[in-house]
Amino acid sequence: MNILILGSGGREHTFAWKIAQSPLCKTLFVAPGNSGTAQIAKNLDIKVTDFHTIKEAVLQHEITMVVVGPEDPLVMGIHDFFLNDDALKHVSVIGPQKAAAQLEGSKEFAKEFLIRHNIPTAAYKSFNAGNVEAGYAFLETLSPPYVLKADGLAAGKGVLILNDLNEAKTELKNMLVDAKFGAASTKVVIEEFLDGIELSCFVLTDGENYKILPTAKDYKRIGEGDTGLNTGGMGAVSPVPFATDAFLSKIEERIVKPTIEGLKKDNLPYKGFVFIGLIKVGEDPKVIEYNVRMGDPETEVVLPRLKTDLVEIFQAIANQTLDKINLEIDERAATTVMLVSGGYPEGYEKGKVITGLEQVTDSIPFHAGAINKDGNIVTSGGRVMAITSYGNTYEEAIKKSYQNIEKLHFDKMNYRTDIGFDL
Repeated sequence: MNILILGSGGREHTFAWKIAQSPLCKTLFVAPGNSGTAQIAKNLDIKVTDFHTIKEAVLQHEITMVVVGPEDPLVMGIHDFFLNDDALKHVSVIGPQKAAAQLEGSKEFAKEFLIRHNIPTAAYKSFNAGNVEAGYAFLETLSPPYVLKADGLAAGKGVLILNDLNEAKTELKNMLVDAKFGAASTKVVIEEFLDGIELSCFVLTDGENYKILPTAKDYKRIGEGDTGLNTGGMGAVSPVPFATDAFLSKIEERIVKPTIEGLKKDNLPYKGFVFIGLIKVGEDPKVIEYNVRMGDPETEVVLPRLKTDLVEIFQAIANQTLDKINLEIDERAATTVMLVSGGYPEGYEKGKVITGLEQVTDSIPFHAGAINKDGNIVTSGGRVMAITSYGNTYEEAIKKSYQNIEKLHFDKMNYRTDIGFDL
């Protein structure tokens, strides 16, 4: 079959790498793709939210499956767009319909879902520009640190964690009144701070059945020791060493099962990935957030550990036969380190030539913000490349990634040297 992946990051290059290994895939397309996907698939210069041009490409290239990488097209309803079009409704779309994508599209919607289905999460209240004073009053009832979340999509940067009450009040005003995150922060969720260690749980569902993928832990902040500004993710580790069988069992019973049941009860049609951001408080898991697609850079450590044919899994999701699939997981650990542009997550320059890729051995470079230009691979984004390695332990895997990073270069290249430091 011909398959189209939507997206241009490290997550989508990893999907392409995995799908290209399947005998079920005849021709693979990625829109818009990057320099990495160009090596194993045909890139199409189409924006992920340009549904009408996507339709033309699907019909022209006789595509029968679309795998949606990022959240924007899902929240905008690309799955519904396919279902409502007679020429497209036979095409399998991997990703939830618009109503269910609100789990990521609105923090408030997600919190209401969690509370409604008795899924453990932090206490919260939401506010808009009309009740900023009530927001100040709610902050005064909490103990620091204070957690402020823009309700809408803010590319992973709409969450602030602040220790000072006055600063929290100022930032609340900045978000609601001064539109710090644009339309994403017309509503802000304030929630209690949960003290613990974070991890991610990835679930595949066909709307009836589910399968749990390996756990992963990503590192969001730009600076060593988890300091500095939030980013889209600076590295990841899988499996998570502290996620014991007993703890994983709590995640499944208290969080995964009620989530899948809740989707059914609320009539939220879901075929795709549920990414559950968790925090381990004491010995108990609580939900921080839902995403309705795979995480990045967690994809770069989760998919390489999946031995089962990914296209076979996606077909089972489309046909609601996921219960018939047996997931085979590589016992080895996988780690990834993200190379980023100097200045990221604030201002940075693009177009820097990347050298040394041909010298990388025993690691997999997944391209993210990188494109082909004039015969070179050059930087085109903040997060440029994820260097993934396997090892019998995560320490062994991370060492390989760092050894290979030393062979790579682009002007002002930056990365964290402490991925896995807290494990």
